[in-house]
Amino acid sequence: MSESLIKLENVWKIYQLGKIELPVLKGINLEIRKGSFVTIMGPSGSGKSTLMYLLGLLDVPTKGKIFLEGENVSGFSENELAKIRGQKIGFVFQQFNLLQNLNALENIIMPMIFQSVPELERKERAEKLLASFDMQKRAHHRPGELSGGEQQRVAIARSLSNDPEIIIADEPTGNLDSSTGKIIMEALSELHKKEKKTIIVVTHDPTIAHYSQNIIHIQDGQIIHNHFQEEKVLWEQNSHKS
Repeated sequence: MSESLIKLENVWKIYQLGKIELPVLKGINLEIRKGSFVTIMGPSGSGKSTLMYLLGLLDVPTKGKIFLEGENVSGFSENELAKIRGQKIGFVFQQFNLLQNLNALENIIMPMIFQSVPELERKERAEKLLASFDMQKRAHHRPGELSGGEQQRVAIARSLSNDPEIIIADEPTGNLDSSTGKIIMEALSELHKKEKKTIIVVTHDPTIAHYSQNIIHIQDGQIIHNHFQEEKVLWEQNSHKS
């Protein structure tokens, strides 16, 4: 069994609206194993985006603990969390979030600048990533000159620029047609299978779930279903029969 990568223990996220407390996550217990492909599903307002922010260390819990590779990071400062994010986590967003004044190559290079990667290595790494997504001919095009699918491929390449262990994708196919969305999900699936990346996809689209090993349903700030063990048992039963 693979080791625990991210673990949440009794995690709450409560927002204060004047005198009113609004609990968005209510006592979440969750373990994500190294090298797994996880889909977090739920309707709008279920708390899935807040859960994604906590898993990606973009936010801290109101109560409870978050462990990354066994270390409690719940009380870390924003600077400490930013350093970990830069090294260990890559993000892919529905809106692509590419810098409009930079071309595809420059967008991929940008995260490496913050990690003090030498200039020559930055360019070589970015060119390799573009080639791996068959985007080398579009290297000097700005986002406005690229299709939605091309922009998302650049965004995935950018998320890999510092070779993170974890890729978190928030509705990665939300702005794409179904055939382009399939290409993007297959790209993420390849990263999981070949590069052994831990992939966490947050979505409301049920068609995405079949790419993952671990399907988590969240509703009203609580996990109502976690499919991982059931799938594992089913796989073991089938493997014994064959």
